[in-house]
Amino acid sequence: MPLTDTYGRRLRDLRISVTDRCNFRCTYCMPKEVFDREWSFLARDLLLSFEEITRLAAVFATLGVEKIRLTGGEPMMRRGLPDLIGHLAAIEGIDDIALTTNGSLLERHAAALALAGLNRVTVSLDSLDDETFMAMNDVGFPVAKVLAGIAAAKEHGLSPVKVNVVVKRGVNDQDVVPMAEHFRGSGHIVRFIEYMDVGRTNGWRLDDVVPAAEIIEAIGAMHAVEPIDARYPGEVAQRWRYADGTGEIGVISSVSQPFCGTCSRARISAEGVLYTCLFATSGTDLRGPMRDGATDEDLLSVVEGVWAKRTDRYSEIRSEATLDLPKVEMSYIGG
Repeated sequence: MPLTDTYGRRLRDLRISVTDRCNFRCTYCMPKEVFDREWSFLARDLLLSFEEITRLAAVFATLGVEKIRLTGGEPMMRRGLPDLIGHLAAIEGIDDIALTTNGSLLERHAAALALAGLNRVTVSLDSLDDETFMAMNDVGFPVAKVLAGIAAAKEHGLSPVKVNVVVKRGVNDQDVVPMAEHFRGSGHIVRFIEYMDVGRTNGWRLDDVVPAAEIIEAIGAMHAVEPIDARYPGEVAQRWRYADGTGEIGVISSVSQPFCGTCSRARISAEGVLYTCLFATSGTDLRGPMRDGATDEDLLSVVEGVWAKRTDRYSEIRSEATLDLPKVEMSYIGG
């Protein structure tokens, strides 16, 4: 029988953060005012080794996980990443390995990642306007280099690329239509994400959120779009296609239309803590037991116990009271 939680949600997807470091300082994720030169990132010995990550992934596969997504921080800042992908690709039951990246190092590494067994890549790109994009990544990184990374991913078979756009009112909401227009007909899929209250450092306000319905309305005013079915149970993006057949877009509406009821994701932080929600306030240590000699059966029992008791539905109960909870930062848990 599939492993399910208290609401009947199956464990199907595993997101693994391989590093808490990033070369961007995006204002909605790792604001420079907090993550400055004095910030203490995890020491190497505190990170899960590739062998430990592979072992945990195999345990999760026996519990029904079919898809693994590598995240960070910026995952390509972890040396030897293709080696890890090769190990994960050999696990029985894992049929999809994906990577979420800011795209800054993708042009350099796309070939090696594809060769190692990576199936797909998701690239964060919040604007096509250099001034806006540089202000949002806050390190002056240009759009052209991210687009070059997307092109390299396509060249090496890591396509269609999903392009994630976090939309914040008054910052880059004017770029929604140009972004959709740029990628229409390219074969890639742009997904517009409502600005979320992940962690406690990004200064989130409800007034900053551009609802998914408003985004679809803006794009639909330029090109007729129609909804299409999800590819699989638990897919977070609502899918829309252009009526003229020139591709599709997606919207992720965690704030205005929560999808907690179908969430099938577990997350492991870079130091081996298991979380069952993006908005979690606490997790379960897996690294400690592994290094203390736990067997695979021991680890499986821990994960089963955590998921079976899972009650998370943060987005459905979001309120003034929940905003002050000590939630884990997105750069630590993975987006």
